[in-house]
Amino acid sequence: MADDISGSRKAAILLLSMDQDSAALVMQRLDGEAIEDVSREIASIGHIESRDRTAVVREFYNLALAHNYMDEGGLQYARELLSKSLTKEQADEIVGQVERTINASPFAFLSKAEADNLLTFIQDEHPQTIALILSHLPSGKASEILVGLPAAKQIEVVKRIANMEQTNPEMIKEVERGLESRLSSMIHQTFEKTGGVETVAEVLNLADRATEKSILEALETEDPDLVESIRRLMFVFEDIMLVDDRGIQSVLKEIDNADLALALRTASEELKDKIFKNMSERATQLIKEDMQYMGPVRVSDVEAAQQKIVDVVRRLEDSGEIVISGRGGDREMVV
Repeated sequence: MADDISGSRKAAILLLSMDQDSAALVMQRLDGEAIEDVSREIASIGHIESRDRTAVVREFYNLALAHNYMDEGGLQYARELLSKSLTKEQADEIVGQVERTINASPFAFLSKAEADNLLTFIQDEHPQTIALILSHLPSGKASEILVGLPAAKQIEVVKRIANMEQTNPEMIKEVERGLESRLSSMIHQTFEKTGGVETVAEVLNLADRATEKSILEALETEDPDLVESIRRLMFVFEDIMLVDDRGIQSVLKEIDNADLALALRTASEELKDKIFKNMSERATQLIKEDMQYMGPVRVSDVEAAQQKIVDVVRRLEDSGEIVISGRGGDREMVV
């Protein structure tokens, strides 16, 4: 294994060993700090020795194998299978790397549990404890658990996630120990960003419409500004791609052409195509001409126009006139 090469340089070498499209997909999964580190390495790397490239790719391949083996049968199973093609020491080192990666994430031991079992396990915990756990779980699983909680506890949990910013690792350790966690001794002594309005928006986006609506309505009586912040993050302009053609046509009936032309200035080509195909040829041509001759515009003006359209979409969704794919609407439809 390439023990003398830093992690960010290994990542750079691996990305440079891929085709550009695959490398771009990998980069999209990295956080901002990691992207900066890897980009710096790529920019300065120069010539890559063949032996270094081979060592990095081989290590990545073995780690990927180890992850798959562990998903199938656990640590010992992965170690035994890897030992058939590697030395015992190499197999132990790779399994150790995988184990350290898994254990670096708080509550990772809960990630593989079925949502129903997990709900039974934590539903009687204090709302603050549940909020902490959900903030560390994948959004899909967190949403399933939130939906299963009693309505009153849902509100308490959502409020606590929204107001959660920094959590002391000692508190996380205490909660994990209370849940018979095996990870408490492995959390680094640094403060972590968890929760926040973004987490609430992401979780509610995946909840069914009835749950989302009841939670937001209950919150609105206490903190309307918080609800508005959540709603603005839950559905953004590019999410109009999730509206079907009939819904797009309903939205267009209520939008001024000047606002539409302004809003589309920064839209993706895919979204423009979706909107234009639901307009007449003449109307499409007029909007394109408006965009072409509009001249420089302020970003804030574009965002304001986009928000007007988003507000129309949300109003029509609330009234049941349109359905947004993937936001609980599919589960409410009868075929």
